Amino acid sequence: MNKERLIPLIVAAALFMENMDSTVIATSLPAIANDIGTSPLTLKLAITSYLLSLAIFIPASGWTADRFGARTVFSMAIAVFMLGSIGCALSSSVTDFVIARSLQGLGGAMMTPVGRLVLLRSIDKSALVNAMAWVTVPAMIGPVVGPPLGGFITTYFSWHWIFLINIPVGLLGIVLAQRFIDPIRSENPERFDLYGMVLAGVGLGGIAFGLSVAGLNLLPWTVVIALIGVGSVSMTLYVVHARRTDSPVLDLTLLRLPTFRASIYGGFLFRLGVGALPFLLPLLMQVGFGLSPFGSGLVTFSSAVGSMGMKTLAARIIRTFGFRNIMTVNAIVSSVFLAACALFTITTPLLLIMIILVVGGFFRSLQFTAINTLAYADVEPEQMSRATTMASVNQQLAVSAGVAVGAFSVESAMLFHHSAELTATDFGPGFLVVAVLAATSTYYFFRMPADAGHQVSGRRMVVISDPTREAEAEEEAARETVTARDQKLS
Repeated sequence: MNKERLIPLIVAAALFMENMDSTVIATSLPAIANDIGTSPLTLKLAITSYLLSLAIFIPASGWTADRFGARTVFSMAIAVFMLGSIGCALSSSVTDFVIARSLQGLGGAMMTPVGRLVLLRSIDKSALVNAMAWVTVPAMIGPVVGPPLGGFITTYFSWHWIFLINIPVGLLGIVLAQRFIDPIRSENPERFDLYGMVLAGVGLGGIAFGLSVAGLNLLPWTVVIALIGVGSVSMTLYVVHARRTDSPVLDLTLLRLPTFRASIYGGFLFRLGVGALPFLLPLLMQVGFGLSPFGSGLVTFSSAVGSMGMKTLAARIIRTFGFRNIMTVNAIVSSVFLAACALFTITTPLLLIMIILVVGGFFRSLQFTAINTLAYADVEPEQMSRATTMASVNQQLAVSAGVAVGAFSVESAMLFHHSAELTATDFGPGFLVVAVLAATSTYYFFRMPADAGHQVSGRRMVVISDPTREAEAEEEAARETVTARDQKLS
């Protein structure tokens, strides 16, 4: 197997381990809490501590990869994630568990952006769409596979195996990375922006953590607002600081590139909407329709089937229609399928629900592949590490915001319906709100140039001729020919 196929699979396997682990814990919290002597509500700190660790350390990933080499950092990230997994399995208290989850977050913060950097530095841009199609799979499958897998392992084995299954996957990933990934590093690493790292870490941590606990109802709203407020102030100070330094941890000048800007702004809105789906759908299936966690997981897994079916077609579709056309139209199509979830009732046949999820998963996966690939279409090689850091931060904030918006919409519907308990009718407005937000991303995709990312997609641009301009060009060429001949004769 050549590198263009093997390296995406190595990176995808590591990212799948991370994405699945971040969601597999959800259905196992009661069993873990009972075993270590605490409440499930208190143990939700383990989820938020993981997200907080991600948000704080992602900004340092680009500089770390440039300084020590992408292959080394990627392998070390997997190793740290494995150590955190072992720590989770051996935990006997809430403190132990939170520390172990934070360690996993540190590994995950390096694994995602550096994994993409490994891909970008190992794969030619002409093969990037196919490569990104496979790397997108973990983000689509992990959130839907995690809950049923966690329930299955906890029910029939022990919750400890949720974390221990990461060990063989991680060891295999390290061996393959050391063997097949080139030891590429920056020849002249920039000075580390410590002050910017602190500002960005506090800012991103406050915003992401605040949005995450807002979705979990873990803290009072006053505390949530304070966290988001402090984070917003810190990020504002970072923006001012970034304009004055030559080596910012988050390079905002990359937003001058039309393709990168569309991927960040449009991608944020699309991910915000779609990111709420793994949160809302299982709750609807279990609380609203009375399915078991395992049964709910089997239904929601349908969207992963659709995403897998898209992988072999993504490059061909983008090459045929181009990034702008595909992303503009597909944002609307994907949002329609997301909004269709608002029509699900307890009488809706499960087969129809699964068909809608399969087809919707196909279009959502196509959009994610296009967004992830387009981001790097015009980025210069020396800026790749900064670009992957920015893209990862954007993705983390979008998913956190999506869960918060989805949860807020459901709670608002409960207040409107004067419901004391959550029912199926409370979920409809939530799906509609996030679908509208995802659809607004089309504005940024439509504003891109018609040939956006053509050097990556492989699409040949057809230039419509202008007879007037062609005639003027021919006359100018004739005059230059006559002038040159006269000069030669003289």
